[in-house]
Amino acid sequence: MKLWKRLTALCLSALVCVTLLTACGRKESTDGRASLSVCVGETPATYDPIYAQRIGDQTILNHLYENLMRLETGENSQAIAVPGAAKSVDMKENSDGTVTYTFRLRGGKWSDGVEVKASDFVYAWQRLADPATGSVYAPLLSIVSGYAEAQASGDMSLLAVSAKSSTTLVVTLTGHYDWFLREVCTSIATMPLRQDVVLRLKQEADTANENLKEDETPRRWWSDPTCLVTNGPYTASAEDENALTLTENTAYGKKLTGPEELTFRFGDTQTAEVLYDQGVVDAVWPLTEEEMAEQMEADETWQAEPVLETYSVMFNCSRLEDESIRKALSLVIDREQLTAMAGITAQPAEGLVPPGVPEDNADLDFRACGGSLLDNDPKSYADRCQNAVDLMQNAGYDRGSDLSAELGALEYLYVDQGSNKTVAMALCGMWGHYLGVNVTPRAVTPAELASAMRSGNYTLAGMSVSAVCNDAECFLMDWTTGNRDNFLHYENSAYDTLMSIIAGAEDGSARMGCLHDAEDLLLEIDCAISPLYTVGTAWKLRDTYLGAIRDPRGWFDFRGVYPKPVTVQ
Repeated sequence: MKLWKRLTALCLSALVCVTLLTACGRKESTDGRASLSVCVGETPATYDPIYAQRIGDQTILNHLYENLMRLETGENSQAIAVPGAAKSVDMKENSDGTVTYTFRLRGGKWSDGVEVKASDFVYAWQRLADPATGSVYAPLLSIVSGYAEAQASGDMSLLAVSAKSSTTLVVTLTGHYDWFLREVCTSIATMPLRQDVVLRLKQEADTANENLKEDETPRRWWSDPTCLVTNGPYTASAEDENALTLTENTAYGKKLTGPEELTFRFGDTQTAEVLYDQGVVDAVWPLTEEEMAEQMEADETWQAEPVLETYSVMFNCSRLEDESIRKALSLVIDREQLTAMAGITAQPAEGLVPPGVPEDNADLDFRACGGSLLDNDPKSYADRCQNAVDLMQNAGYDRGSDLSAELGALEYLYVDQGSNKTVAMALCGMWGHYLGVNVTPRAVTPAELASAMRSGNYTLAGMSVSAVCNDAECFLMDWTTGNRDNFLHYENSAYDTLMSIIAGAEDGSARMGCLHDAEDLLLEIDCAISPLYTVGTAWKLRDTYLGAIRDPRGWFDFRGVYPKPVTVQ
C-alpha cells in the first residue's frame, strides 16, 4: 500500500526569477537596454541542439533558437507554456486513444530572412529521433506515435510529425502526456533546424577536413557559430577562445526588451570567480563548494536549487533476479554517510524522483507530497542491517556464503568523477561488512558504462538517473518491459500497466496517484534500483537588473533582463 509519510506541500517555482547587474563601464543604450556578460563554464562542447548537455551550451542555444513554445512564470509562480515560434496550438483526442496537436506558426524568419517553416521542425525532430544520430535526448519523442517503429527501422517518415502546410505542424502522441507542451516543445533538443543550412555547413566542414593536419581538431557543421542561421532573439556575431558575443537578431520579428548584446565567457569556476570580482561578468554558476558552505554558514535557511537527478545503485534485475537480495543490498546502505562524501549540497535520497519536480499542481512538489520511500534514520540503521541479514538467510544465503558461485564475480561499475570513487569504495565496504558479500568496485569510462548498461553486461553500477523532462513520469517511464532505455532490465506487468494508465490518464489527480504507486512498486516492493542521494546547485548574481529566468532543467534565459528601478529617497 502506498505510504504517505509526509504531506507538507513544498512551494516551488518551476521558473526562478533572478536578478542581474551589468558591470561598471558596460555599454548601455539610450533606452536603458544594456549589454550583459555571463560566465557559462567551459568552452562549449557543441552548438548542435540535439547533443548539447552542458548547462552553458544549452543556455547559449536558448538565445540562438526559438522552439514552438516558451516557458514563462505565470500567476502564483507557476510555469506555463506560451507560444514561441507557434502563434497557436490546438489539441484533438482521437478515438484510438492518441492525441493530435496542431501548431500554427507565427510567420517568424530565420536570421538570413527566410521564413521559418513547419518542415524545419519536421527535419529537426526526425533528426533527433534517428538512432543514427545517437542523441541522449531522443526519448523526448518516445511519446510520439511511430517513434518505436521509426527507431527500429531507421525510417523516420514513420514518426507522426508532419507539415500540413508551410505554417502548420501536426504531431500525434500515443496518449495524453500533459507535459508535452511544457517540456518537449520547450526543450533545447527539439529546436528547429534548416536542413539546407545544416547540409551546406556539413559540406563545408567536410571539405575543410580533407586538408586537416594531424594535430588539428576536425570541423563540425556548427564549429563556427557566427555562420549559423538561427531563428531566436540573437545571432552569434563574434567568437574567440574566451567568449562568444551575441547581438540582436533583426529578423526575429518580436520586440526584444532585454540586452542588445550578450557576451558568454568561458572558464572554470575559479576563472569565473575572478571575472566576477573584477566586474567583467555579471552572473556566475555554479558556485564552488566553499562559497556554498559560506552561504550556509551565513544563513541557516539558505538552500541550493535542486538538480533534477538522483545518484543511484542500478541493479541488473536479469542477474539479481531475487528481489530479497536486492532489498538486502539496499537496506545496508548508509545514505547519511555517503551523502557526507558527495558534497555540501548532497541530501540523502528519499525516492527516485528528486525534489524540484512538480506535482499535478505546480505549487506542490512531487517528492514532498509522496514523502520518503527510503528509511534514512540513523537510529534504525542497525535494525535495517539485521533485516538485510535475515532476508539473505531466507533467500538461502548465510553470512559468508559466496554469491559469486551462483552469480559470478560481482563488480560495481562507476565512472571515476567527483566523489564517485569514494562512494563506490564505501558501498562495497558496507556490503562486505554487513552481509559478507564481496563486491569489487571498478572504474569505467562513461562510454563503457553506457555500453554495459544497455547490453546488460553488468550486475551493479552507480549512475545519475535524470529525466529529459521535469515531470515524475519521465523518471519512471523508462523501466517498462522491453523499453530500450530500461537499463535495469526490470520486468513487472503490474508496473507496465500502471505506466500505461498514466500515459492515457485525463484526470491529473488520478495520474499523480498512479505515479506515486509506480515509484513505490519500483523501489519499495521490487527494489529494482536503490537511490543514494540528490544534489543541488547555486549561482550568484548582481542585484541591479531583473528579469532573468532559470529553467528547472538548468539553462538560463536572459532575453528579458532589464534595469532594476532606482528608488529615490
